[in-house]
Amino acid sequence: MNSLLDKIESPIDLKNFSIEQLEHLALEIRQKIIEVMSKNGGHLASNLGTVELTIALHKVFHSPNDKFIWDVSHQAYTHKILTNRKELFSTIRQYKGLCGFTHPKESPHDHFHAGHAGTALSLGLGLATTRDLNAESDHVIPIIGDATLTCGLSLEALNNIPKDLKKFILILNDNKMSISKNVGAITYILSRILNNPTSSRIYRELEKLVGKIPNYGRSLSQQGRKITESIKNLVSPAAFFEQFGLSYIGPINGHNINEIIEALEGLKDCKWPTILHVLTEKGHGMEEAIKNPVCYHGAKPFNLDTGKFLPANSTQKSFPKVFGSHILKMADKNKNIITVTPAMSAGSCLDEFMIKYPKRCIDVGIAESHAVTFCGGLAKDKRIKVFCSIYATFLQRAFDNLFHDVCLQELPVVFAIDRAGISGPDGSTHHGIYDISFLNAMPNMIIAQPRNGNILKELMESSLTYDKPFAIRYPNMVTDDDDEKISYRPIGKGEILVKGKKYLLIALGHMNSIAMQVHENLQQCGIEATVFDPIFLKPLDSLALNELLIEHDTIITIEEHAVNCGLGSIINNFLALNDYRDVKVLNIGIPELFLEHGSHKALSEEIGLSSSQITKKILDFSLKTIENDNKNLSVIS
Repeated sequence: MNSLLDKIESPIDLKNFSIEQLEHLALEIRQKIIEVMSKNGGHLASNLGTVELTIALHKVFHSPNDKFIWDVSHQAYTHKILTNRKELFSTIRQYKGLCGFTHPKESPHDHFHAGHAGTALSLGLGLATTRDLNAESDHVIPIIGDATLTCGLSLEALNNIPKDLKKFILILNDNKMSISKNVGAITYILSRILNNPTSSRIYRELEKLVGKIPNYGRSLSQQGRKITESIKNLVSPAAFFEQFGLSYIGPINGHNINEIIEALEGLKDCKWPTILHVLTEKGHGMEEAIKNPVCYHGAKPFNLDTGKFLPANSTQKSFPKVFGSHILKMADKNKNIITVTPAMSAGSCLDEFMIKYPKRCIDVGIAESHAVTFCGGLAKDKRIKVFCSIYATFLQRAFDNLFHDVCLQELPVVFAIDRAGISGPDGSTHHGIYDISFLNAMPNMIIAQPRNGNILKELMESSLTYDKPFAIRYPNMVTDDDDEKISYRPIGKGEILVKGKKYLLIALGHMNSIAMQVHENLQQCGIEATVFDPIFLKPLDSLALNELLIEHDTIITIEEHAVNCGLGSIINNFLALNDYRDVKVLNIGIPELFLEHGSHKALSEEIGLSSSQITKKILDFSLKTIENDNKNLSVIS
């Protein structure tokens, strides 16, 4: 069969395709996704699992009038290919290319820029409500994963769906797995347990018993089949959803296009909200991804022939790997250490900890708010040392819990905040460049960021004695990790990395390596600058800063964080409170914008955070300062 994908310019082109053609199209799309992911990396396994489902949705409905709301939207690659973006698909997750998530600025077929789990039901319910207020007739179709229902927000939305809401079809894409293996009671409800061993055993025993009754045994045994179906309904997912007023259909085979189309056609004109339970296989169509769905969830580039990941460019450890290996060493020595993660055990490098100490490494599922409050409950017993390993972007979702259930209670939870800084290909929903703003607002909170792996280990070890909420931020990038002896790090103690005069460079975390390059660049221009690593953002090393400001009249702050609420604003506040009126300040960081996706290098250069760009900013600032000083002298004279 000739290529069908070449004939697709919009979803309308699917309308006249036969089932056989749609099945062939699914093979082509799956191959295209694999080929592009082998080069770019990306959300591979989840997208391979939704190819047939997406084709069926576009065959039956009329996007963008009918609205598909993809929860998280990391499984919408097929949707992008079918909605006039196939020619650009090779650029996905690349700088200035397609976004790895749905993005309304890309296409009218994308209704929200999503990136976090649990939002689709609430968003879809909002769309359906305004549709009805406007007397419109389009369908609203949220597509959620099985892990979506571990999010409290999703359960709140379920509780608010009107019983008479028409043309609202909830698709449950159940692959029995989220990012890491699903946890919690809801996952048991969602499993396909229509052949539950308990109910089957009851049926077999019942059939055996009644079969012994003379003359009537065989007839009664047949009735037993009806009894067992009733028993099975008790363990079916239907009861769970019907409590929320949803009519339950399924489960159906999520890789049988014809079966999905028939189900969707039957639900099109439904005058009440329904849920279609679709069973899919994560990684479907690629053996390596099926065997290793966690590793191939966010896949790195791989060999197209073998499916094996390409070797890493560097043998250095990353900050997350330093954290993962060292927390395990700490746990070996201290049985009171417990780690908690919201479904990110693999990304946070806690898998070895989880295998070795399964009762002390707790994955709560995609439930960030619960994770933080749960940690507060654990830490109430001061003998327990609690580490909450969480991405910066996901900590945003637990703001109130952080404030109310940890800081207000003065509980010594250590927050290992992964992916702090630019998150590269994942883009604006995942950059960790806002967390300092709300962490700094929290009374009792200590905040630090290590410049290398050794200081990360220092902070982790020292945190056991701090007895306060403590946030350690670090990016997902390689770092030095030597075997130096780990020293105790007092709260609020910074370090001078190189001593100069007049110009004081204050850099945050890994940006100290950039600051050292800037220092060398300035040397070539005759400027001997000091480089100071504060390590702690809260509290600042005020003693060191006051001493440094005796010999320095110009401060340059350098950070990979939103500049208006990060290190720069903290230093500015310090200067104002301590009445340093004559100190000149240049704050360099990320401007107020939603930074898009791309490589770390490309994005850093776009916002002016390369060493050469920072050097130029400092020299321009210096020249402007001199000019202003000369003008002021002229006015005085």
